[in-house]
Amino acid sequence: MADLVVDHVSKTFPTRSEPLHVLRDVSLTLSAGENLAIVGPSGSGKSTLLQIIGTLDRPTSGSITLDGDNPFALAEAKLAHFRAQRIGFVFQEHHLLPQLTVLENVLVPTLAEGSPGKEAVEHARELLARVGLGERLEHRPAELSGGERARVGVARALIHRPALLLADEPTGALDRATASVVGELLVKLQAQENTMLIVVTHSQELAALMQQRLELNNGHLSPQPPSQ
Repeated sequence: MADLVVDHVSKTFPTRSEPLHVLRDVSLTLSAGENLAIVGPSGSGKSTLLQIIGTLDRPTSGSITLDGDNPFALAEAKLAHFRAQRIGFVFQEHHLLPQLTVLENVLVPTLAEGSPGKEAVEHARELLARVGLGERLEHRPAELSGGERARVGVARALIHRPALLLADEPTGALDRATASVVGELLVKLQAQENTMLIVVTHSQELAALMQQRLELNNGHLSPQPPSQ
């Protein structure tokens, strides 16, 4: 049985004339340890789909289950807790807090439940060592390169050992060589953690690292043609 099930999800936005159909009957499944890339032109709905899977937005119709649970059946407070504990996010711009150290930035997701305990701090240190930043714990984001900031973002997304990792153009702001390093690191850590990974990207190089490649176009999701 799949651990993530996206079942006939559609998303429609009202306009002054006719409704705007961004997603049309989208379905996919994923199991622990698996990853996939979603590619497609700008405006095709890739980020909208990722936000719905990440419970940041709700579908107009269809359903999503993660480890058998329907997050949209939860009250808002419980939904926020579900999202924080079971879904990790990696963003193109990283969204690191400039006044905090690298270690503190990785620990930010734990602050919703109070001060991070010893176990959380040790886990953050371990993750930062695994992404090659074990010697940069006390540095601040402005003292890091773009690739290093991206690696901090990956470590932060894994701090709660999430079942699902979602990455929205995680290498989009990086040069090609650095993007390749970060992409390979992301896939390596995802496999080590036995979590699921969905990457939305314009990069064919990053998409090629994934086990599955799907294309979103005109609201429909389908396997990416092999010639691309």
